[in-house]
Amino acid sequence: MFGKKKNLVGLDIGSSSVKAVELKQSKAGYELVSFGMEPLAQDIVVDGSIIDSNAVATAIANMFDAQKIKTKSVATSLSGHSVIVKPHVNMPSMTDEELYDRIHAEAGQYIPFDIAEVNLSYQVVDANEAQLDVLLVAVKKDKILNHTNVLAQAGKTPTVVDIDAFAIQNAFEANYDLDPGQTVALLNVGASLMNINILRDGVPLFTRDVSVGGNQYTDALQKELDLSYEDAEKLKQGESLPGVNEEQKASVLRSVSDILILEIQKTFDFFRATASGENIQRIYVAGGACKVQGLMDLLREEFSVPVEEMDPFRKVVINPGQHNEYMVRQLAPRLAIAVGLALRSFDTP
Repeated sequence: MFGKKKNLVGLDIGSSSVKAVELKQSKAGYELVSFGMEPLAQDIVVDGSIIDSNAVATAIANMFDAQKIKTKSVATSLSGHSVIVKPHVNMPSMTDEELYDRIHAEAGQYIPFDIAEVNLSYQVVDANEAQLDVLLVAVKKDKILNHTNVLAQAGKTPTVVDIDAFAIQNAFEANYDLDPGQTVALLNVGASLMNINILRDGVPLFTRDVSVGGNQYTDALQKELDLSYEDAEKLKQGESLPGVNEEQKASVLRSVSDILILEIQKTFDFFRATASGENIQRIYVAGGACKVQGLMDLLREEFSVPVEEMDPFRKVVINPGQHNEYMVRQLAPRLAIAVGLALRSFDTP
């Protein structure tokens, strides 16, 4: 059961930092081997695209060195406008070989890019005698190269390229047991992007990436309260500043949270319109911005369903003799994608 698997480090290249997680499998379940986070300066990664490859490669190499991570094979993930996910492509029942030819021939009608410019992947999520329900994913080739070239530059081997929304789902399913048939929404609120994945029984029903996130809070605090970037970041993360009262801070944070909630509401409304009879019964939130003051309460108020912070280490053993458990818990929401990617080590070959 615990046979030899390919060791992978889950490596999340975000807009504000790079994060790494390495896990191992034992009889007790999953155990944390190593983790790390290295901050990135502004505008080095924008909307999921790496602008300054040297800076990102250096940050990755520094993080691996600082945390003494020896494994060179990594799983990474992508998000943003160059990633297209079509959860329900209905096809007539056919053999695997026929489906491969057919899906590549017909993908053009589902993908808003030239098919020659994308890499396609697909998975049959349901099948009966008459038809197949296929999950189709397309990513622009230049987007993949943008990441894999940087990983090679950092001395790492890109073994798996995933999608942020699916990595969050991996982390969620490894840590939570849900009632069959329950529809949940996973929100990953990062620095510049929010990934939304609505799923039931392990099947993604609807995914969307939205260009809003933690950076909007920082920008609004800078502009409205005439602060430096550094002071705005401190304020966003819960610190106090001389001359800024709680009412001022709360008002600015609330204005940005309202924008996030509007985008979530639009996504949920569109999902309900396309999936008749579906209701979201629970929301889990990951990403650094989930810690922003008041956001979780506003989500509960707006959607009237249970909302909780997602813990990607809920069922992961953290050896206190090897790791600072307090630090792991503090960083946990920001490490959710990296945990989901690290779990790809244990995929069935």
